[in-house]
Amino acid sequence: MRGSGAQVRSSFRRPRLSRPSGLRGPDPGKSLLVSLAAKALDKVVNPSYVSHPDRLRDAVSGATVLVTGASFGIGEATARKLAAAGATVLVAARSEDKLEELVRSINASGGHAVSYPADLSDENAATALAKRITDEHGPPDIVVSNAGKSIRRSLHHQYERPQDFHRTIGINYLGPIWLLLSLLPAMRERGTGHIVNVSSVGVRVPPGPRWGAYQASKGAFDMWLRSVAAELHADGIDVTSIYMALIHTRMTAPTESLRNAPGLTPDQAADIIAKAIVERPRTIAPWWLWPAEVTTVLLRAPVERATQVWWRRRARHSDTVRTDDR
Repeated sequence: MRGSGAQVRSSFRRPRLSRPSGLRGPDPGKSLLVSLAAKALDKVVNPSYVSHPDRLRDAVSGATVLVTGASFGIGEATARKLAAAGATVLVAARSEDKLEELVRSINASGGHAVSYPADLSDENAATALAKRITDEHGPPDIVVSNAGKSIRRSLHHQYERPQDFHRTIGINYLGPIWLLLSLLPAMRERGTGHIVNVSSVGVRVPPGPRWGAYQASKGAFDMWLRSVAAELHADGIDVTSIYMALIHTRMTAPTESLRNAPGLTPDQAADIIAKAIVERPRTIAPWWLWPAEVTTVLLRAPVERATQVWWRRRARHSDTVRTDDR
C-alpha cells in the first residue's frame, strides 16, 4: 500500500513552471548597484552633521527653549535632543495628546519639558501663548520656529479652495510673526536670545508646480525674519535661518516621488538645529543650494522652459495633498 500511495503522490507532482523566453527576474547585481548608487547620492546631497553632545549641553543647559510644531517629526526630535542636553523645553503644537505624550516621555527620562497646546494660525491663540510663556518662564532664551504646513496641489484643484492659502499663510507666515511679535519685546529688553527658523531650500530656488501655496508662505516669513535680523542683532538677539532639504516625515510620506528621493531623518534634522544653536550662524544650508541658486538666476529662461516641458509630460491627475505639522 505504501508503494502504491507513493506512486499516486508522484503522479500528482506539480509541474515545474519555466519563465517565458524574453522575461528575466531582477538582476541581483544590478539591484545592488542601484542601491549603492542611491546611498552614494544620498550622502552627497545630504551630508550628515556630526553631533556634539558636550557642546550642545554647554549651549543649552539651564536655558529655556521654545519649540513649535513639536508634536511630530523634526520638532519632536529636536525637543528630545535639547531636553537630553539639559534645556527646559517648552513644546507647542495643535495636537494636545501628542504633546502630553512627548512631555511624559521626556520627563520620565530625566529631562524637563512643558506642554503648550495652541493653534498658531489663530492670532489670539499665538498672542496668548507668548504671554503665558513669558509669565511662567520669562522670555525664552531660544525659539525654534518649526511649525509648518505643506500643501501640494495643482492649479486646477485650487479654484475653489481658498482655505489652502489661509492655512499655509496662517501657520507658515503670520503665526510665527504673531508669536515673535509678542515674545521679542521681553527678549530685546533682556539683551540676549536666539531665533532659529526652520525654513526650506524651496524659498531660494524657482517655484515648482503644485508647491505655490507652500513656497509663497514659507518665503514670506523668511523674508520678514531676514529683514528684522539686523535690528535684533543690535539688541543681542541672533537669528539663524536653516534651509532644510528633504526631510522624511509624515508630511512627505504620501508623495511617492518624495518618499523615493534622497533625504534626512527627523533625528538628522535635529542635529542640524543643534548645530545652529551651538554655532549661531546666520544661515545653514546644503552645500549645493548656493550653486543651484546662482545657476537658476543665470539660466532662468532655460530653467523655466525645462519646467514647462516637464509639466506638460506629467499626468496632471496625480495630485497628492498633505496638510500636517512637521
